[in-house]
Amino acid sequence: MFEPWGILVILIVCPLLGGLPLIAWITYALKRKQLSQVGTGNISVSAAFYHGGKIVGILAVLSEAFKGVAAVLLSRIFFPDGSSWELVALIALVIGRYWIGRGAGTTNVVWGFVVHDPLVAIFVSFFAGIAFTILQSRKVVKFGVLLLFPLFVALLHLSDIPRILAAVALAGLMGWIYTKIPDDMKLPAQEAQTESQAMLEFLRGERTMVSLDEELNAAIVGEKAATLSQIKRWGYSVPKGWVLAPIDDPEGLTEFLQPSELSPLVVRSSAIGEDSEHASAAGQYETILNVTSPEALQSAIAQVQASYNHPSAVQYRRDRGLNDTAMAVLIQQQVQSVYSGVAFSRDPITQQGDAIVIEALPGSPTQVVSGKVTPEQYRAFVVETENSYSVQLEGEGRVPQSLIKQVAYLAYRLEKRYHGTPQDIEWSYDGQTLWVLQSRPIATLLPIWTRKIAAEVIPGVIHPLTWSINRPLTCGVWGEFFTLVLGDRALGLDFAKTATLHYSRAYFNASLLGDIFLRMGLPPESLEFLTRGAKLSKPSLQSTWENLPGLGKLLKREFSLEKDFKEDYHKRFIPGLSQLTQEDIDSLEPPKLLARIDFILELLRHGTYYSILAPLSAALRQAIFRVKDRQIDHSVTPEVAALRSLSAIATDAKQVLVEFEPQQVFEQLKQTPEGEKILQAFNELLQDYGYLSEVGTDISVPTWRENPQMIQQMFVQLMQGNEPQAGAKDAINSIFAGKRKRSFVQRRVDIKGRVTEVYSRLLAELRWSFVALEKIWLESGLLKKTGDIFFLNFDEVRRLIVDEDSSLLIEQLDELVEFRRSQFVQDSEIIQIPLLVYGHTPPHPLAPSELYSDQILQGIGASHGQAEGRVKVLRNLQEIPDIDRDTILVVPYTDSGWAPLLLRAGGLIAEAGGRLSHGAIVAREYGIPAVMDVRGATWILQDGQRVRIDGSRGIVELSNDLRPE
Repeated sequence: MFEPWGILVILIVCPLLGGLPLIAWITYALKRKQLSQVGTGNISVSAAFYHGGKIVGILAVLSEAFKGVAAVLLSRIFFPDGSSWELVALIALVIGRYWIGRGAGTTNVVWGFVVHDPLVAIFVSFFAGIAFTILQSRKVVKFGVLLLFPLFVALLHLSDIPRILAAVALAGLMGWIYTKIPDDMKLPAQEAQTESQAMLEFLRGERTMVSLDEELNAAIVGEKAATLSQIKRWGYSVPKGWVLAPIDDPEGLTEFLQPSELSPLVVRSSAIGEDSEHASAAGQYETILNVTSPEALQSAIAQVQASYNHPSAVQYRRDRGLNDTAMAVLIQQQVQSVYSGVAFSRDPITQQGDAIVIEALPGSPTQVVSGKVTPEQYRAFVVETENSYSVQLEGEGRVPQSLIKQVAYLAYRLEKRYHGTPQDIEWSYDGQTLWVLQSRPIATLLPIWTRKIAAEVIPGVIHPLTWSINRPLTCGVWGEFFTLVLGDRALGLDFAKTATLHYSRAYFNASLLGDIFLRMGLPPESLEFLTRGAKLSKPSLQSTWENLPGLGKLLKREFSLEKDFKEDYHKRFIPGLSQLTQEDIDSLEPPKLLARIDFILELLRHGTYYSILAPLSAALRQAIFRVKDRQIDHSVTPEVAALRSLSAIATDAKQVLVEFEPQQVFEQLKQTPEGEKILQAFNELLQDYGYLSEVGTDISVPTWRENPQMIQQMFVQLMQGNEPQAGAKDAINSIFAGKRKRSFVQRRVDIKGRVTEVYSRLLAELRWSFVALEKIWLESGLLKKTGDIFFLNFDEVRRLIVDEDSSLLIEQLDELVEFRRSQFVQDSEIIQIPLLVYGHTPPHPLAPSELYSDQILQGIGASHGQAEGRVKVLRNLQEIPDIDRDTILVVPYTDSGWAPLLLRAGGLIAEAGGRLSHGAIVAREYGIPAVMDVRGATWILQDGQRVRIDGSRGIVELSNDLRPE
């Protein structure tokens, strides 16, 4: 009698359990929605996700899973485990679920079957997963499972006929229900809960359901879609969108989206390679607006896909050397535009400055990009501080200025998000929200070249010969460092493109360096941290882990730096320099001079390694151990040591000549034995430090030994009483208080000083070798003017010496040198050099349009203290002015040759450089306030202008007394 009662309970209780509207209750309790009155009217798991959201959907799954498990466990009260009655219980549950609860019962069956026969459930799940991965069709997999699970039951339980029949019956019932019940997942996507979109697309099982809410791969869906998905995930407003990959069938997507007059869609191209840094492909592919029906959507998708093979698009790709790939399609909700337009985060016409260019009109953005209507044009400048920002606007029109300012700040922030890469942004405003419709790099403004670092490493106007030697040395060593860390990830990087010349000045490739640092997992500002002391955000643990082997190798080199340099110093550099100084350059013929030059370049190649690693090591250690600038002794640095010696000799000279005529000092010193000793000490100093010059890295600039007038003038002025400020030496002596962490930094700073000495001496020997070669060519008539050799590059010099077939070069030599000299002179006359240059062919620089406060200029505080005085702008060392403690010296950069000037000034302002620059070191040495990296200082400030500088805060205050003296 027990089994009949069990059958009766199963057939009564299970249908009632299936019909229990738990999903409806959950949805109403949490969302106040009646599922029976919305969508298809089904009370299903998919309806719960669709209308209630993710939390409601998850609770719905749990409630229906509970029913399926309960039905199986109920049958086990009356029948043995694994009997066919468990499947009958599930059949009864599904019948009640369909007729009473208006649902399919899929979740009930799945979880009930897991409890009934776990082995069959595992086999079915495994094959279903494989089929779903390959076919990506929910419909095929759904009906395929209905065939698979009776088959597996039959295979595993051949002798249990009732169980096999029950499995077949359950599968048939489910299949029949699937044909009768509508699916909520086919409802228009725009009506679904936003948070459930990704889950619904997963449950649909269609490959076409890729949305902009996901992290997308540009190699699969194109740059446009991938960029918009990234911007959307950053929190910016991007219209809802779905992506059809090139191999996807559009049918499922058109069924899902269901566009209408009230919810129109826009269909856009997202070709692989479109909107990239190499090519924008602007206007090459179709965009279809106002798509209002499934038929129109299918037609629009086909039209956009076909535009990839349009003859003009094919020719565009061929002209730019782009490979034919594929077309993905982006479908988005169409914004009902009140105002719209485009914004360029940098002016693509002038290719310089900080102006944001905005074009706008009432209505659709297609009016602006089509070129058929002239839009309103605006220029905006964003000034951002730590806690706020302001926008200054140029231009007026029908578009509200508050909206234009909002667009300007959007462009400014997106450029920063993309590490300074200029962005072309399409936007639209619907009266409430500013939408981003597109953002792509401005291809004509790439790569970005920065002068920030190069202005200090290789300052001033550069001759062709200097550049042809410095560029391969510097780029080669940087490439070695980066390859060491990146390993295989360095493939595809051309380190020869690390630097270039614009306006005869050196620029570093910020785009390439940014790419390198991103591959290393470091923030793009890393290079400025290492060379200029800028703030550095911490890299992620993942990126650090990925780069651990390379960073370990680099760290090993840092640890062995002192040992390696000492070994090279004694075995390579000292013997090499000794050999060079003992040679009589004037007696060498061109082939011998070329061999000497090659020998020096080999030494410089090794020296360049140390000249890069030693400063970086010192900067890193100083940051890690938090040692302050004033606690470091730079006495080993050649220019600092030279100034100390010069100051000491001047002090002794004042005791010998109590009264003297400034123009006759050296003649008066010759008149006494004590004075002769002073002159001997001065000449020894000139001999020891004669390798220094105004620009230590430029071999075209005469050295102190060749042009001693400046040092003589400094010596006289020191005798007149312009000594370093009191307290500077006390500050230096306080360095050696004895903390161990300082010694770790100081040892690296000392190595850096010795490296600078070796490197500068080698460059001086290189210069003197070329000067000797030029002298021979001047006498032979090959060259016409002194300095001509520096307008040749090194390959041309070599050809003139060793290549017997150089007759054509010799014929063109005069014209070539004159052309380069003329270009050099023109570039030398350009006073205001842009900090950033966009693209390979920048236009002539304009006057800067950066916004400054009326009274304050901001820079980098490089030497503590405050000073007030009159400005003296000095753009080069051709004419040395009278300088005293009331002089605030304003210079474009500071190299070793400028050092003697600084000790006489009251303060220093430099357009380029940071806390580790030559000028900053000398300023700290002698207690002179200094502010570096003041953009446009030599252009904004005028001789005689009164200013106050604060070397701690890095600011320059302009006094109300602005009249030149």
